[in-house]
Amino acid sequence: MRLLASTYTGPLYQVRRVSDNKTQEIGFLPESGAGDSATQISFCTSKCTISIIYDQSGKKNDLKRSLGGAEVCRHQDQEAVADALPITLNGLKVFAIKVVSDDSGPCTPPAGSEGTGYRLDKTSGIAVGDDAETEYMVTSGDQGAHQNSGCCFDYGNAETTDKDDGAATMEALYFGGGAGWGRGGGSGPWVMADMENGIFSGSTTNYTGNTSVPYPYVTGVLIGRAGGTYALMAGNAQTGELKTMYDGARPSGYTKMKKQGAIILGTGGDNSDHGRGYFFEGAMTTGAATAAIMTQVHANIIAAGYGK
Repeated sequence: MRLLASTYTGPLYQVRRVSDNKTQEIGFLPESGAGDSATQISFCTSKCTISIIYDQSGKKNDLKRSLGGAEVCRHQDQEAVADALPITLNGLKVFAIKVVSDDSGPCTPPAGSEGTGYRLDKTSGIAVGDDAETEYMVTSGDQGAHQNSGCCFDYGNAETTDKDDGAATMEALYFGGGAGWGRGGGSGPWVMADMENGIFSGSTTNYTGNTSVPYPYVTGVLIGRAGGTYALMAGNAQTGELKTMYDGARPSGYTKMKKQGAIILGTGGDNSDHGRGYFFEGAMTTGAATAAIMTQVHANIIAAGYGK
């Protein structure tokens, strides 16, 4: 994790030591903005998990593990293991979120094998209804990586009820192989939109113009506009430019959105926790960003030096 908002001075995340339940705030290095991995390593003399992911906007939309869905996967989700995903930012070691899956089928996993999921249902400043919003995340499309093949490794806007409230009640970035839920062109993985009861690569669940992004580090973007259109963008988070994978009409039945404004990371809107993937950073804002703005964000991500 790293500093994303230049005016933010607080911790990036909190770790919890499982053996005694004590917690430690993890800040950032002022000169680089990279997470203070030395503090985490010093504190975590035994297994630690990531207990809070702090909102850097000042709106206090801090993410903690999901308490469990009201409808599908009702168990409390796991916190991510704190040292499960070490990476480098311009040569500095940092830690990120490794989302693991509950692969038990009908959401009845043995204790300790629940899927990873973070959620906040009571939020501030998050788009609702048909309001415009923009979401991005940096993840991994390496085919050999711990990658999602079904549903749902999501980050974004979801139901405040923790259940499936029908088409258009959520709008989240989905990343992965899609399986029977949705796909683009090529063999995957793809950046797509989970709008509840459908994962869309364009105006349908099978738009081949949305091409695969099998890079070790991937920038994914969802721009959800008011009035019936949206866009998906993706690119290599280490080099090159963002590509517009789709920009046009929403799918049939999703023209006017009914977003509820919860924030999820790692699960579906109904808390189905069968997704898996890597989450390095991300942000959600109200309003529809232009392609030019997202090009600047992508350039900042490249400058952070993922994997270098």
